[in-house]
Amino acid sequence: MTAPLRLGTRKSELATTQSGLVARRLTELTGREVELVGVTTFGDVSRANLTQLGGTGVFVSELRNKLIDGEIDFAVHSLKDLPTADDPRITLVATALRDDPRDALVSSAKLADLAPGARVGTGSPRRVAQLRALRPDLQYVPIRGNAPTRIGKIAAGELDAVVLATAGLRRLGRDGEISQIFEVDELLPAPGQGALAVECPADRADLIELLGVLDDPRTRTAVTAERAVLSALEAGCAAPVGAFASDDGHILNLTATVVAIDGVRSVRKSTSGPRLAAMDLGRDLAAAMIAEGAGTLMGEQAH
Repeated sequence: MTAPLRLGTRKSELATTQSGLVARRLTELTGREVELVGVTTFGDVSRANLTQLGGTGVFVSELRNKLIDGEIDFAVHSLKDLPTADDPRITLVATALRDDPRDALVSSAKLADLAPGARVGTGSPRRVAQLRALRPDLQYVPIRGNAPTRIGKIAAGELDAVVLATAGLRRLGRDGEISQIFEVDELLPAPGQGALAVECPADRADLIELLGVLDDPRTRTAVTAERAVLSALEAGCAAPVGAFASDDGHILNLTATVVAIDGVRSVRKSTSGPRLAAMDLGRDLAAAMIAEGAGTLMGEQAH
């Protein structure tokens, strides 16, 4: 009997649900059994806001350490949590088929119908900046915790609404609580939002071949372009950068934005080109955004 593959995952309900989806899919496609191994990350135990933590890698580093040490065989992450810098010891072996990339409002009302001064919870500067452009009269409250904890603050009367990823709410079976899904022209998602990343050690050719069946090529090209924007802007996953690409199998359409925290000033640009040039498209779009002052807007977030 071949021993089950050890899949490292964060212990939150959403992380274990997402990892379970990947595990079942891998077993369906290859027949290999998979067992989940729960891992506690720095981002899970720290109570600081993500902006104070620096955002990049706080939910990923411990899982990667377990990969490198051979304690797990592969790991599943929300792709938007992955640092854009490569670690040569680890390979991003698959990007699973993307779920809905958009942001969602959980509330008893749509954003336009919330009373002036209503309290909206989100830990994301990207969301706050874009929401302020739509409703500057609302209070945006920084929050941490998993999705059920955040949603619970509405029932407790601490908040009037929270903004979360549509994909996560659907995977948790809580999409019935969504009052509004924001179109990408209203709120550009985080680069990679809605997609799951599968990583394994770079020296495990057997795993690279086996896990490759999970890869969705169109998802990979789209998120490659989005993450190339993020990388070229030298921004972490907590930065106020939104990017979304769609791949029709031939042409890649990419839009990205950087929004000042006041929601008033922004740089937003779009481009399109051959899907095989995803990385270059992202880098070139970021360069065009920097030429229009995107770097200045991001610099303000740090102060």
